[in-house]
This record gives sequence, structure tokens and C-alpha cells, in this order.
Amino acid sequence: MIIGIPKEIKNNENRVAMTPAGVQEMTRRGHKVYVQATAGVNSGFTDDAYRAVGAEILPTIEEVYATAEMIVKVKEPIAPEYKLVRAGQLLFTYFHFASSEPLTRAMIDSGAVCCAYETVERADRSLPLLTPMSEVAGRMATQEGCYFLEKPRGGKGVLLGGVPGVKPARVFVIGAGVVGTAAARMAAGLGADVTICDISLPRLTYLTDVMPRNVKTLMSSEYNIREELRHADLVIGSVLIPGAKAPKIVTRDMLQLMEPGTVLVDVAIDQGGCFETSRPTTHEDPVYYVDGILHYCVANIPGAVPRTSTLALTNATLPYAVQLADKGWQRACRENPELALGLNVVEGKVVYKPVAEAWGLNYEPLAL
Repeated sequence: MIIGIPKEIKNNENRVAMTPAGVQEMTRRGHKVYVQATAGVNSGFTDDAYRAVGAEILPTIEEVYATAEMIVKVKEPIAPEYKLVRAGQLLFTYFHFASSEPLTRAMIDSGAVCCAYETVERADRSLPLLTPMSEVAGRMATQEGCYFLEKPRGGKGVLLGGVPGVKPARVFVIGAGVVGTAAARMAAGLGADVTICDISLPRLTYLTDVMPRNVKTLMSSEYNIREELRHADLVIGSVLIPGAKAPKIVTRDMLQLMEPGTVLVDVAIDQGGCFETSRPTTHEDPVYYVDGILHYCVANIPGAVPRTSTLALTNATLPYAVQLADKGWQRACRENPELALGLNVVEGKVVYKPVAEAWGLNYEPLAL
């Protein structure tokens, strides 16, 4: 198969979809790989590193899309790329269709086959291609929240771990999945007073056993959330419904419960955000205020640490990309139910129900 790896053009997206090690595996298996010039530079991988493992370097993104049968990316195509996607072409990337109607309609109109990293799902309901970036995003949510709590950055001027004689900051994590667990563990390591809530009692029981003593668990309910918001210095939203819009857990009226300068970090912003007042921001302009509360809603948080993120992403995606390349998407998805769940839009049809429901589109189950 002919595989194309374009350079990411989303704001401050420094990751690349495949490392030279991943490209080497593809070329070793007889596939032709085209990489856009400088696509890997911001992740620490030179064009020469890709050439050395058999890739051919193309100068423009237009040439990569025009040449490739399968496009492997990190983030969803943005508006300048829509016209480059063609009918029958396979795109393997993070799409998050439920957060963008224009993207959904553009991919329907393109006639392409869209396999989304975030909905590839194992039998145990785990999300193997979302997990590595969730781990990065969870850790960075705490790191960025800590930074923006500083007074010169707009926060209330609280040190996360406190000092002897002064209480540490209070961190409230909503959602105890991969992101929330990573965020809570990071905050606990910095010495914060951490509370993590979730609707799953078994999950909270597990976390009570494995988390440090400065992490408390709490059953999620509107009442409990409101009570916690009154005292929180940093709130991290990490609620996920795979492939669907995130529910709005923190409503605008709840902002009145918090002290000015409290920081909200919405890691669910890729799926529309779990705070009612969230809107996507960029690494270039990451924060804004609503009612005196500082919001951090960067839609590609792991893009700030591209070396780590690219290595982790390729580790996870490469086995699936190899299956798609070796067998073609139809056979690969027929033989692997995990990959089949990644199909969201196929040749003009929405085949993933939560995406259809998000935008009132016709859902057409795919018969492989």
C-alpha cells in the first residue's frame, strides 16, 4: 500500500504520525511510504532519518494527499485539507467528529474512509489508541493548571504543594478514567490535596486502594460537585463518552461558587468539553476568563510535548496501521472488531452511531 504522512498544520501541533522506526516497519513489509518534508522535525526526527529507513520525502502536503492510498495523521484534517481528501482514500487519525459538524460533513462529502483512533475499542471497553495521549494530557493538565495558578499567569497565586505551615492547593478532578487518574497522580506527587470523582463505584474503590493518601475519592453527583467547587483551586475535567459529545458537568451558574482566579482545565474539549463555558483554545492563546474563572481549553494538549507524544502514539497505532496496510481496510476491519469500531465515516455514510446522533445525521450500520 502507498502510505502518506503529512505535516500537521493545526495550530502548534508539533507531533508527527509515525516515527522513523514505524516507517521502517512499513517499508520492511513492502509498503511505500511518503513523508512530507520537515513533518518530523518538531518531534526530533529529520528528513534524513526517514530517508534512511526507506521513505521518500515529498515537498508539499498536496503531493502527499495526491499520492497516498492511506493517510496516517495525528489530528483531524482542518479546513485547508478538506479539498485534498479524495473518495476511497483511507484516513487513520484522531477525528473527534462529535465536536465538529463542519469536519463531519466535509468527510462525508469527500467519500473517504475515516478510521478514528479514539473509537478503536477492545472487548474490555478500553481505548488503546486514545490511552497514550490521555496519559500525556492528564499529566499535562496538572502541569498547565499549576502554571496558570500563578498570579502573573492570571490565577489566584496558589502553590500546588503548599509549604510547611501553609495548606496545599485543592485539586478537584472530574472523571476517573485514564486522563483523570494521570492528572490526580501528578497533582498528588506535587503535594496537592486531591479529590477525584466518578460515577463508577468499582473504579473509585480501585483508586482508593492504589492512589497516594493525599488523593480522596468521591461519588459523582451534582450536589457533590457543587460542594467541591466551592473550595477548589484547580478543577480538571476529564469526562469521556467514546466517540460522543462530552456531557456538560460544570454549568455556568456553578462558576459563581468558585473564587476568582480558580483555574479550569477541560481535557474533554476534543469532544466538545465538559464545562458549559468551554471553547477550544490553542497553545498560542491558551486561556480566557468567564466570570473571573480562568479556562484552559487547548484542544491538542499533547502537541506541546511532541517528542514524548509521537513516540507514545506510534507505539500504540503502528500495529493497527500495519493491519490496515497489509490487508486493506475492509479485510482488516472484518478480521479485527477493534478496528471495525474505529470506522466513523465510510464513503459518504456515517457508520458510527454517536456521530450521527451528535449532528442529526442518518446512521447506516456498516456490513463488512
